[in-house]
Amino acid sequence: MKRDIFHYQIEELVPYIDWSYFFHAWGLDHSKSNGAAMSDVRHDAECILKELNGKYRTHAMFALCDARSEEDNIIIEDTLFPLLRQQHAQAGKPNLCLSDFISPKNDQAGLFATSTDAMFGAEYKDDIYKRVIVQILADRLAEATATLLHRHVRTDSNLWGYAPDEKLTIAELHQEKNQGIRPAVGYPSLPDQSVIFLIDKILDIKEIGIKLTSNGAMNPHASVCGLMFSHPASHYFAVGKISHEQFTDYAKRRDIPMAELHKYLSKNIE
Repeated sequence: MKRDIFHYQIEELVPYIDWSYFFHAWGLDHSKSNGAAMSDVRHDAECILKELNGKYRTHAMFALCDARSEEDNIIIEDTLFPLLRQQHAQAGKPNLCLSDFISPKNDQAGLFATSTDAMFGAEYKDDIYKRVIVQILADRLAEATATLLHRHVRTDSNLWGYAPDEKLTIAELHQEKNQGIRPAVGYPSLPDQSVIFLIDKILDIKEIGIKLTSNGAMNPHASVCGLMFSHPASHYFAVGKISHEQFTDYAKRRDIPMAELHKYLSKNIE
């Protein structure tokens, strides 16, 4: 296993910010009536980014790991990653599990984490409007860092380089047209937040300033952590609701008491 750590300046990340999520956090959609408000808040946000450039950075960590699948599990660097499979029937579509994108024999998977400087979100304490903007921007910068890191991982042979000829625009990256996926912990295809402890066991994410609470929450909050898959057919999906039977089996594979695991998966259990 090879681990790499990167640090990015804010100005490097601004082109990779997906502003649609920024506007969503403000409760703004792209209707004509919101046009002026969206323009104003984005202008203010871009001014703040310029003010804070050079004062703060974001940080990223990536490891390319040996991996193989074993039914609904992935073994990454000899660590068992139990996963969940979709159960509700979908016409003409298979019920997916992330392990489907890893070969049962020798394969590779990526682990990653990104975060902003801890004090970034504490700026503008005396200006509520700017403080809200900067806290939303912190989340967007952590995601932008993941987007940029993922591009480097796909195209740089020193990292992984499975798509060296990729020529996608940033807009196309936001539309997820690239090969491979990076499901984050807590997201629909990887809903169990406690999986972050397995990732941390391998990555040691405190090296980029991320601390974990007993419940697996990340501090700084503006952090992202997850897996990377290179399979050409890999794509994002939602696990959705799972039966008590799968939950029981999953708890056994995770070797975690069902009562404890329930708090991480309560929204997914039927």
